[in-house]
Amino acid sequence: MEQRQPKAPPIGREQAAQALHTLKLYKAGKANLERRIVENESWWRLRHWEQMRTGAGDEPEPASAWLQNCIANKHADAMDKYPAPFVMPREPDDAAAAHTLSSILPVVLEQNDYEQVYSDMWWYKLKNGTGVTGVFWNPEKNGGRGEVDVRQLDLLNLFWEPGVKDIQASANFFSVELADKDYLLSRYPQIPLTGSAMDVTQYVYDDAMDTSGKIAVIDWYYKRRQGARTVLHYAKLACGEVLYATQNDPLYANRGFYDHGAYPFVFDALFPEEGAPVGYGYVDICKNPQTQIDRLNQALLKNAVMAARPRWFVRGDGSINEEEYADWSRDFVHYHGSGTPRENISQVEVRTLPDVYIAILNGKINELKETSGNRDFNQGSSASGVTAASAIAALQEAGSKLSRDMIKGAYRAYARMCYIVIELIRQFYDTPRCFRITGTGGEAGFARCTNAALRPHGANGALAGRLPVFDVHVRPATAGAYSRVSQNELAIQLYQAGFFDPARAQAALTALGMMDFEGKEQTIREVQKQAAETADKLRLAGRMAEQKAGGGLTKGADADLRRAADSAVTAQAREKAEVRLS
Repeated sequence: MEQRQPKAPPIGREQAAQALHTLKLYKAGKANLERRIVENESWWRLRHWEQMRTGAGDEPEPASAWLQNCIANKHADAMDKYPAPFVMPREPDDAAAAHTLSSILPVVLEQNDYEQVYSDMWWYKLKNGTGVTGVFWNPEKNGGRGEVDVRQLDLLNLFWEPGVKDIQASANFFSVELADKDYLLSRYPQIPLTGSAMDVTQYVYDDAMDTSGKIAVIDWYYKRRQGARTVLHYAKLACGEVLYATQNDPLYANRGFYDHGAYPFVFDALFPEEGAPVGYGYVDICKNPQTQIDRLNQALLKNAVMAARPRWFVRGDGSINEEEYADWSRDFVHYHGSGTPRENISQVEVRTLPDVYIAILNGKINELKETSGNRDFNQGSSASGVTAASAIAALQEAGSKLSRDMIKGAYRAYARMCYIVIELIRQFYDTPRCFRITGTGGEAGFARCTNAALRPHGANGALAGRLPVFDVHVRPATAGAYSRVSQNELAIQLYQAGFFDPARAQAALTALGMMDFEGKEQTIREVQKQAAETADKLRLAGRMAEQKAGGGLTKGADADLRRAADSAVTAQAREKAEVRLS
């Protein structure tokens, strides 16, 4: 009887070899980007003279930090506006789920130390033009229950199809990391990891980096048509071997790796480029004026050193003892012959550079400031005679429009990241999870969350075709110092204008409806609440007066009505008073 051969898995060594060939083509397509990133890191570390140096010599190589200060200032602006998500439902039935997501999303990100991830992403984005955040599901986190995993990634380790504007349009996407060989052998003992490994572009480090015991592990994401929909598959490769593949796993073979079907990477370009998902950053923009600044500094320092260290012309047949003349510790210098020593030796005159070169240097510094939008008043100082704190604050607010535009772009990428997190919660939160949350008033509380409310459902509660969809709005988690001051001044102005006088509530609500400021909705609710409480207070006072006039008011009812009229008139007090009256 003929034995049936075992069926080969969909993803084997042949498919891995094809994927590796595609990866090499993708890597060749981003060679210029990788070279630029490595150079930008040298500029950031003030090692750019290694690229600017034209020849050997003992010349000064000043590396001023104007460019670094520009990047640090932009990073500070971004961290001042650290984002917070607010999830809004698109249908009334999903309001409770949206409120829960708004509470737990910040907690999920906090558990991933996202503030540090956000900071690292911004440093990378400002230097190299694009920040990348990876949003994955890590089944090993949270004691094996699995949890969302958010990380900042390096463009040197990511590869996509050349020429695409959106990475979601790429046929394949690769992420490569170096892993310890012994660890991989212990985790995959049945797979011989002896094949060829892939080289990954590395930075120029000060210390020697030994990668002999490392293996390049390739995370291969690719999209395939599955019936009427496109699914995302995943394979982990190393040394030409398949460590894992979703198409080989019965659990994910038809479903795909992630239900959302998108590559779990969010690209945030600073200054976008056409035909590429990446952009360029401030190092690319400002390296030219920074080069001229440092070269002018080099010339000025060289001239200063030459002028500070005298040199001499000495006649070849002169009679001056040169060793004694050069030694300032000697009190006497001998010479032979007639005449004066000045006839045998004279100083080499060094002409100092005119002030116009200082002006050119300052002009280049101002050019870098203007190009990067990093003017003096953005850092709290002013060179134009403006000394008033309010005037400097107004200049800062007006001059920070570049930073506000950058931050809005980062917020859009942040919202895309939150959408992926929501989709991971929808797919993997099968069991209830408890989160410690912060309420609207700052109080601590707890919330339980599962994916039951996020699953497709109908009006009768059974599984149906409607999928709950949400909108993510992003606002700063904390306001800057200037925003807090202006907000406090606005509150004082509203109070002085009588906006919080219950007798003028209608006019205040009309004016507030025409205004636009942060916290407007809460202010409107407070004015409405005070107006309603005052109306209840007057109504109860009127009823108390009527009861007194009729002589039918008991002693207990009188005390309750007085307490309700003189206090904030809570709902419980009103209810108790009306029960006594009835």
